[in-house]
Amino acid sequence: MTLRDIRRVYSVFFFVLFLVLVGITDFRNIKGYEVALFLELDPLVAVTSFLTSWTLYKGLILAVLIIVGTILLGRFFCSWICPLGTLNQWVSHLFNRRRPADDYRVNAYRSVYRLKYYILTALLVLALLGSLQTGLFDPIALISRSFVLSVYPAVNLLGGGLYLRQPLFHGGVLIALVFLAILFANRFLTRFWCRLLCPLGALLGLLSGRAVLRIWRDVEKCTDCQKCLRYCHGGCDPHAALRFSECHLCMNCIEHCPEEAIHYGLPRAGSSVHVPVDVSRRRLIETAVAGAVLFPMMRSAAAARTVPRDQVIRPPGSIPEEGFLRRCIKCGECMRVCPTNAIQPALLEAGFEGLWTPILINRIGYCEYNCVLCGQVCPTGAILPLSVEEKIGAPPFEKPVKIGTAFYDRGRCLPWAMNIECIVCEEVCPTSPKAIWLRTHQVRLRNGRTRPLRFPYLDTSLCIGCGICENKCPVRDRPAIRVTSIGETRSSTNQMILKA
Repeated sequence: MTLRDIRRVYSVFFFVLFLVLVGITDFRNIKGYEVALFLELDPLVAVTSFLTSWTLYKGLILAVLIIVGTILLGRFFCSWICPLGTLNQWVSHLFNRRRPADDYRVNAYRSVYRLKYYILTALLVLALLGSLQTGLFDPIALISRSFVLSVYPAVNLLGGGLYLRQPLFHGGVLIALVFLAILFANRFLTRFWCRLLCPLGALLGLLSGRAVLRIWRDVEKCTDCQKCLRYCHGGCDPHAALRFSECHLCMNCIEHCPEEAIHYGLPRAGSSVHVPVDVSRRRLIETAVAGAVLFPMMRSAAAARTVPRDQVIRPPGSIPEEGFLRRCIKCGECMRVCPTNAIQPALLEAGFEGLWTPILINRIGYCEYNCVLCGQVCPTGAILPLSVEEKIGAPPFEKPVKIGTAFYDRGRCLPWAMNIECIVCEEVCPTSPKAIWLRTHQVRLRNGRTRPLRFPYLDTSLCIGCGICENKCPVRDRPAIRVTSIGETRSSTNQMILKA
């Protein structure tokens, strides 16, 4: 087998592995598998999450393997492992039925490819200032989020049976449109995302700038036929002074060179020179300044938002909000594994900085009392792993983990507002003893008669904010009992009564 054939086998293997891992990220199938493997291998996730929190969360140490491998071997991740890179290449091949002359033109290096380095600069500056926005552009987080929130639900709707019931995701159409736009862009430029926008590719390009092993062209053997350029994945000009920071190590140039003038390894006598990373220092400084200006603007916009913060209910095990936004990469793993579909991607509930981070929407689902899966799959520690005993407050733990508190709207509650018997909220309350309890009152009806009627009350000290009462409330448009984030365990200030 040639190096190109080996690369193809690896790319197919890792893409299938990605699909399998996303597929088993389900409460029925998870069973201890390393479902966040690709996110943990992602150097950009590791670097930026380290810059925001100054900690490297457990599995992210695996990213060191990719970093060291890139320094030694070159930018192999993009064409050998990255599932989004593989998918983009396949879509490019299907869409682009061009003449050979057009292939040479499209695959030549363009100065616009610098853009990904400027995006990387902005993300690193924001990370240093404490805002982790990597997940918006990182290819692994992006494809994970897209498959979880758009592709898999669509497959399920068509009869794939991936979920017990059809999932609904807040803003899922927007995420689907972004993903489709990325794929469709390959119609105009091969591997559009990888060459132009991918910050992970930019980081790997910088790391590979001094790689030990590289693609080399023998200038004495080369006849300038440019056949190596036609199938180039990275647009790195292998026919000229190769731009190794853009080289994806697809090995196509070696395979298609009729003179065997291109090889991979150490340089030989007559090997061509390589071109360094093509960026403008002035543009880098301008981008860094823009990122520094954007940070306070995002924070001030979040503080001035009109949506009340009580809608930001984070999954159990979430760390305090400031730290949460420093670690969450918006990958959607917790949303995929949630058995009730309660965990949803935020739009602007938590401000722009919290876009696509997980929140609970109780009208869609609720936090299952004995479920702790979301913390098990989080790759960055934004949601810490809990045991069931720790979550529900079973011995030796004194108190359960509280994600919010429920409140009654007596003007909409059937017993309180309409003298209609209803005890649904009390029946479904999972705590022991129940946070919702009933008291019987003699109610005087309009005709003057009286009859006993049970009225619900809430013990806020026992309520954990799971939201099942809100989810099951028979008042369907706007429930008579609603959960807000106040009283959550993770915050010492978001409390009803502050203690000295």
